[in-house]
Amino acid sequence: MATINRRLAKTISWRIIATLDTFIISLFITKELKIAGIIAALEVLTKTFLYFFHERMWNKIKLK
Repeated sequence: MATINRRLAKTISWRIIATLDTFIISLFITKELKIAGIIAALEVLTKTFLYFFHERMWNKIKLK
């Protein structure tokens, strides 16, 4: 079973990769650095918490 610190480290490392992806796609679509930055910043806030709780729920599922 993963420790809370390991889950948190996984969450943060994935967030960096995923946010860079979101920023690049947003910049490509909008051609606006500021808007792409705002989209990426909002994504960090929402998806970090969603991923963390999603991971916790998966860890509660018992395999038979």
